[in-house]
Amino acid sequence: MKVCSHKGYVIAVFTRNEHCPPHVHVGTSEWDARFLFSFWHNGIRLWDVIPAKNEPSARVLEELRQVIKRRPNLRRARECWWKSRKTLCLEHQVWDLESGEVVAPRHDRLSTTLILSALFDDQAYKTQLRLAGYSVPLEIEL
Repeated sequence: MKVCSHKGYVIAVFTRNEHCPPHVHVGTSEWDARFLFSFWHNGIRLWDVIPAKNEPSARVLEELRQVIKRRPNLRRARECWWKSRKTLCLEHQVWDLESGEVVAPRHDRLSTTLILSALFDDQAYKTQLRLAGYSVPLEIEL
């Protein structure tokens, strides 16, 4: 599913044989870059480029990252991922109530709780997390 295009590059969410975490693909016949995005924050991160030997310049990759990060493009990426995958890839991860983020599971943090389920409301553009021990879902406005 096409998210957007930039200088001849097509940025897309693939709909077959995809896997977590949420990401988009962009590239040429020579290389494919994957950029990670999230349903709980607005950051974009380069995941990898395959094959690494054909990796484009850091300038090109950063330019693509900035294009994906634009609000309408990130929104479209989230909508495409949700429509095709029906998962936010957050189930069974740990949410830190103090920092408001997904964290590595640690036993010494009292402010963490297990994410039981996660849903994306593409109309309201919100993520809802059902957390262990809480009856009301946590809503994250994106």
